[in-house]
Amino acid sequence: MKRFHLRAFVAVIALCSAAILGTTPISAAELQAGAASKNFEATDALVIGGGIGPGFAKGQEGELRASAVVVSGPDGGKACLVALDVLMIERDILDDAAKRIADKTGIPIDAVLINCTHTHHAPTTVTIHGYEREEKFTRHVADCAVEAAVAANARLQPVNFKFRLGEEASVGRNSRLLLEDGTIFWVGSSADALRPTGPFDTDLPVLEFARKDGKPEAVLFNHSTHTIGTVQPQVRSPSFYGLAAQELEKERGGTFLFFEGASGSTHNLDLKAPEALLRIKTAVAETLDEAKDRPVKRVAGKRRELTLHVRHFDEEKEEDAVTAYCTKRQPAPYHESTIGVFRAMRKKLASRQGEERKTWVQVIMIGDVALVGVPGEFFTTLGREIKVRSPFRYTYVFELANDYVGYVPDERSYARGGYQVWTGLHSYVEKGSGEKIVDTAVELLKEFEQPK
Repeated sequence: MKRFHLRAFVAVIALCSAAILGTTPISAAELQAGAASKNFEATDALVIGGGIGPGFAKGQEGELRASAVVVSGPDGGKACLVALDVLMIERDILDDAAKRIADKTGIPIDAVLINCTHTHHAPTTVTIHGYEREEKFTRHVADCAVEAAVAANARLQPVNFKFRLGEEASVGRNSRLLLEDGTIFWVGSSADALRPTGPFDTDLPVLEFARKDGKPEAVLFNHSTHTIGTVQPQVRSPSFYGLAAQELEKERGGTFLFFEGASGSTHNLDLKAPEALLRIKTAVAETLDEAKDRPVKRVAGKRRELTLHVRHFDEEKEEDAVTAYCTKRQPAPYHESTIGVFRAMRKKLASRQGEERKTWVQVIMIGDVALVGVPGEFFTTLGREIKVRSPFRYTYVFELANDYVGYVPDERSYARGGYQVWTGLHSYVEKGSGEKIVDTAVELLKEFEQPK
């Protein structure tokens, strides 16, 4: 009789805990997942992020939103991944959002990853170039991230995990082209381009959490090209990746989430947005159709704080590099305003040279698939280095995760110069920071490696 009462008591406690956290009790022996999204509220009065100076949009295509998936493993581990349709957000906002998600769901904060999709067509959530972040909107985005994560946690249900590594090689390429005069292409004509100076990553991993009725609860995909381009002109938009996700969602059900890969050095230079949308959508759909069941024994996350530094720079050399390129490659009078923006950014950074900047590196494990969160616009060669050195065959990099520390180039690219390494609020970490992030990511990955 006493044993019965004890079991009943334990069951009541479990039910009460689930009610508090907004979930239903979970069997420790099965994989579960839930997904949800929350739309952002935005108006034409908000400054759009992504340009050199402040810009504005008229109207919107598609949805700008926070999309979240919560995964609970048979080992009792849980993780939450959130994708935000904005350019990028710094950790002062995202740390608080992650803590609130952890508090409301019971998911360990080290297993909460918040990634920005890097659309250049949403209100600005960062102070950069010639404008400051829209403070109210940025905090609204963070609130939506929390709401989406809590809603996803409440939808936890038994699922099968399916995975396939696909490929998309035509939407994007290495955009740091070596020009005849020895500079690196940014804007203007590239007719005198000699060759790319780095790789392009064609990986297109697709992860599906399929409900027991066979329909998707959540589908995640990852690709490594700058998220730039709208179907309609001058509108707010999640751009071609987000639009592809939303079209697939309408056709197949569930929640589709895009996570930006290591794309600091890769852009779509050749395709208009409708064609890029179609190719990404087709590639994701074909990969999803071929995805196979994959066992998941664990779900877990770790993150590690590391210290980077604001670089020391030579003002005269920086001024000369920006002025020479923009004067030659940009038509008057636009080059004058561009040069002025970079000059003003360096002025803000002058007193911060050598300053410490703490940030995060994170790994989320779903079975034997490793998802690595890195801050900043990560150069593709660094993302590939993480993949090569990872002990896990299926390792993928999510840039702009949990923080924003500007462009993160590899060491060799500093000497080559170009927009991505000109000093400014968009690029300020010292040489070697990228390799330091890679080393930290690999250390975390090895901590998850099973003993042989």
